[in-house]
Amino acid sequence: MTMTPVLDKPRLPISAYAPPTAVLEQFELPTEDGEQLETHRHRKEINLLADATEQGRKGSTDFFAGGNMFIHFDLMVARRKSFRGPDFFIVLDIDGSYQRQSWVVWEEGGRYPDVIIELLSPSTADYDLNEKKQFYERTFRTAEYFCYDPFDPDSLVGWRLHPTKGYVPIRPNEHGWLWSQKLGWYLGTWHGVFQKEEAIWLRWYDKDGVLIPTEAEAEAQRAEAEAQRAEAEARRAEAEAQRAEVEAQRAEAEAQRAEAEARRAAAAEERIRQLEEQLQQMQADNN
Repeated sequence: MTMTPVLDKPRLPISAYAPPTAVLEQFELPTEDGEQLETHRHRKEINLLADATEQGRKGSTDFFAGGNMFIHFDLMVARRKSFRGPDFFIVLDIDGSYQRQSWVVWEEGGRYPDVIIELLSPSTADYDLNEKKQFYERTFRTAEYFCYDPFDPDSLVGWRLHPTKGYVPIRPNEHGWLWSQKLGWYLGTWHGVFQKEEAIWLRWYDKDGVLIPTEAEAEAQRAEAEAQRAEAEARRAEAEAQRAEVEAQRAEAEAQRAEAEARRAAAAEERIRQLEEQLQQMQADNN
């Protein structure tokens, strides 16, 4: 996406940017720039980042994630329709319980994006990496800025805002991922299929290096975990049935042994009785 930067503009109090109510009533802020993204993969990449962000912070309403959306910070810039919003951005510690058609800084307590991601292309790479980077650094004062070309797996770069030095490069880890201090996540590449397209995508990873899933992936993981629990329960039930069968066999064998022992005892008693009778008979005959 393109924009006309306002370089070296001081970050004024929000009241300086907020237009009078009468002006706002006469001017409708645009929500989309009408320009197409470079490719379908660029669009899918934005969808993937947004989906995983929502899933990774599921249950929280203290953030807002926007894709291919205007950020209005100056009414004159909006009037000229010269500003084009970031490909993807995240604002933290705000009321994210409702959707916005655009991000209007003076309506959001002066809050600018905390994290911005631009998706590079041959026609925008130089601009994104230079003029736009300078704009986000000096005007938005965005804490973290990342750039990635969806068709170049080795293109991921990022910067973190230093209080006095401006943007300083974020050093990648051994996987080539970049750590986002604002989110507490890594930003790195992942090879797989998203929306029926196999590619190397830009994804979020947690602090332990575990991929943060999309909603569909999370649902598939839950279904798989449920299937595994059901299978484990079936195995436990089968094992219990086998143990019960073995116990029944042992009980039956014990009963058979007891019955045999009882027969042997009865036979022995009968033999003793017979011998005693024979002995008594012999004694009687001798008398």
